[in-house]
Amino acid sequence: MAYTTIDDPTAYFQNKIYSGTGNSLALTFDGNSNMQPDWVWFKRRDGSANHHAYDSVRGVTKAFVPNDTDAETTGSLEGTNYFSSFDSNGFTLAGNNYNNSNKSGQTYASWSWKAGTSFTNDASSTGIGSVDSSGSVNETAGFSLCSFTGTGSVATVKHGLSTVPNVIITKSRANAENWGVLHSGINTDYQTDYLILNTNGGSGDSAEYYNDTAPTSSVFTVGTADATNDDANMMAYIFSERKGYSKFANYTGNGNADGAFFYTGFKPAMVMIKNTAASEHWRIYDNKRDKHNHMYHVIYGNDAGAESTTDNASEEIDFLANGVKIRSSAQQLNSQGHVYVYLAFAENPFVTSTGIPALAR
Repeated sequence: MAYTTIDDPTAYFQNKIYSGTGNSLALTFDGNSNMQPDWVWFKRRDGSANHHAYDSVRGVTKAFVPNDTDAETTGSLEGTNYFSSFDSNGFTLAGNNYNNSNKSGQTYASWSWKAGTSFTNDASSTGIGSVDSSGSVNETAGFSLCSFTGTGSVATVKHGLSTVPNVIITKSRANAENWGVLHSGINTDYQTDYLILNTNGGSGDSAEYYNDTAPTSSVFTVGTADATNDDANMMAYIFSERKGYSKFANYTGNGNADGAFFYTGFKPAMVMIKNTAASEHWRIYDNKRDKHNHMYHVIYGNDAGAESTTDNASEEIDFLANGVKIRSSAQQLNSQGHVYVYLAFAENPFVTSTGIPALAR
């Protein structure tokens, strides 16, 4: 049975679904622990609208669009700010009636992570990395927000964690560039490959992204690609696996309607899945939008379209007490021999440190 040092995952990750009001809207999380988030990502469910994301390192007036190449937007969108604050147990949206975040009568999903401890690194003084970095880190949860200035030349960056990252997501703040993704589940030499968060493309192989160099417990390496090392201010979202709380790995499709199963060691709260071998969306599932199995309400992380709400066998999965069961034989989730990577975060560990098991849905 699984052992975890994180008995309550809601101290570090929480989902929230809500309806827009058009007025200032303070949203309170409903987990077992209060959590002040440091990265909030939200998406309209019932219609077409871009994803938007904010983090505490860049500040509440600076938006990213995960499904697009847009540079960081500073100050205002549609003439008004629409994210107000990271709160002690949730976040507040401005009263702007804006389609992407808080329009009256529209529905939204959000996913939030906790970092919280500031770090800075002067590379020339510490001898760690070749460029300076700073940010916010949560060692317990294995999550880091890392800001650095790209050079366009190969560089190493201190990430703030003390363990090797499994996932690194990078974005240029100043320019319209792709979102680069390093994922340890792509293959055994994962540092040679990359994915792009804002497209549905499969994995590629290029030293320009991560210089064919695996990250270490102190630094990650960026090559010359604008998606990872634009000659401008950069942002990185970094995850290192924590047993019973997070899992960043892969499964291989079996092409069977009684689909593949992957073990996480916890009952998931949120899972994002990507086919690395084909042009398929980044599929996001969570336990707030689907409270029972089979789960089929899907948001595409790389696409502005509305949430998929059709009970379509090609996109069905089950959240189990210890992992995820695919209920499809289709290419989206389970094509024979295709490798699928995922990011998963816990609702409950399979077994807590005191021996309490997770209950099935």
